[in-house]
Amino acid sequence: MATNDVQVWKSSRFSISRDDSSAPDNIRFSLSGPFTARDMYSTMAPTDFRSILAPRPGADEGATHVFDLSEVPYMDSTGLGLLVSHYSHCQRNGVRFIVDGAGQRVLELFRMTKVDKLLTPDAAN
Repeated sequence: MATNDVQVWKSSRFSISRDDSSAPDNIRFSLSGPFTARDMYSTMAPTDFRSILAPRPGADEGATHVFDLSEVPYMDSTGLGLLVSHYSHCQRNGVRFIVDGAGQRVLELFRMTKVDKLLTPDAAN
């Protein structure tokens, strides 16, 4: 008889944190849990998510935005779209964009959607 292993990510909640103090001129966004529309928007409103990404009033936007995806088991088109949208924002504003720690499943999504050249650890404008 076949058995299914319980997968931890099914019960983990999506979270995002912003660290403006990790390194000079760097802003690090640490994401955890499934980066999907359902998981993301059951945790926070779309405007709340976008406000985390937006520059703080009166603060420098930083020279580099690093997205730590090491705790993201997978993402859907909404998560991918938000990354690509923020990448475009960075391109327009002269900010370097880096994805760090993406797992095989996330990297495969990048390859399938042909954004792997943009959303990789060495992606820069």
